[in-house]
Amino acid sequence: MRLPCRGQYSKNQKHLMRKCGYAEFRDPVTKKMSYVRLFQPRNYYPRFHVYLEDAQDGFVVDLHLDQKKPSYGGSSAHAGEYDGPVVEQELKRIFVIIRQYRVG
Repeated sequence: MRLPCRGQYSKNQKHLMRKCGYAEFRDPVTKKMSYVRLFQPRNYYPRFHVYLEDAQDGFVVDLHLDQKKPSYGGSSAHAGEYDGPVVEQELKRIFVIIRQYRVG
């Protein structure tokens, strides 16, 4: 699910994601930066996974839920949920936090 965050914010995107409880994650294969929030501290899955995209008038939070790690080597495919009540609730939680830092 995608959340457009339009306008200016008093914090940068990295700081906003930290405020939402997310940690930076750089994919060891693609080297692409993203953000993750674990359900349980010692278990890497399931986890919420966010990619941020720049937009002309702000940025976009692109959220999904990784249920488990890729099932075979060399693949980025995983059991992910891109919508549904759990993902929707998390996106609402992110929205409430991020909007506090909107300027104007």
